[in-house]
Amino acid sequence: MHLFMAMALLAWFAPNASPQAVIVKPVANMYAQPSEDAEVVSQGIYGSTIGVIEERSGWLHIRTADDYTGWMPGADARRLGTADQPYALAGRVAQVESLFAHIYREPDVARHQPLLTVPFETRLEVIAEPTGHEGHEGNAARWLEVRLPDDRSGWLQRGDVSFDAQPLTVEAAIALGRRFLGLPYTWGGTSSFGYDCSGFTQMLCRRRGVLIPRDADLQAAWKGVVPVSREDLKPGDLLFFGSAADHITHTGMYIGESKFINVTTWLHPVTQICDLGDPHWTRLLVACRRLK
Repeated sequence: MHLFMAMALLAWFAPNASPQAVIVKPVANMYAQPSEDAEVVSQGIYGSTIGVIEERSGWLHIRTADDYTGWMPGADARRLGTADQPYALAGRVAQVESLFAHIYREPDVARHQPLLTVPFETRLEVIAEPTGHEGHEGNAARWLEVRLPDDRSGWLQRGDVSFDAQPLTVEAAIALGRRFLGLPYTWGGTSSFGYDCSGFTQMLCRRRGVLIPRDADLQAAWKGVVPVSREDLKPGDLLFFGSAADHITHTGMYIGESKFINVTTWLHPVTQICDLGDPHWTRLLVACRRLK
């Protein structure tokens, strides 16, 4: 793996906190309070290491690697002992590059339903890489056996993952963003099961090797970006929208020719490409930023 991307992933998936836990649900909600009736503030994805701040009545108050805090049901994570290593940060690790990936109990798509389906960017510990042409489907080499965060084993197809995640160019990041077109807007979403606006922009920047804050207003104020005028926009620049510069509520990434890609509830609640020339967006654009 490219050294810079490896360092970024280490910072992302392993928060510097103790004690720790690993998420065992494909996408786990984080709530403002220890109740599923509370607002969802963010999410964590399968296999991610989280810091545990406190435990209360079956809930964990947790901190993710991007320094975001919230409450998560205790059943959605497995506590790590002091001697346990964070999951999928060493050894042979595969990262899901498909929008979603099924994990099966055996190397066969037909015999049983998947054990679970995990989102884009999920990291998995590989424990076996068969070769040859064994198995029901005639090609064992297409499969990988993985150790799951709950210590079960599972199988997924090589075509769903990569072993060499490197920082993307601006053009490649925009192409990646287009793969998510039409996926649903999800408040607090940080996965391919459904992003919100800032979760989507954060992911695109992360794949460029840059770890930016979680929320749109914090992204606009972050020290790792510089202001740019609308007239000087270049593909890859970040756009911020709101009622005022000190009240930012939305973000997207500029892709050129007055267009930007974003996850929004405007007109259609999906990942979509919008036009800055639209009066709705012209009225709300309050800041433009470029990654340093």
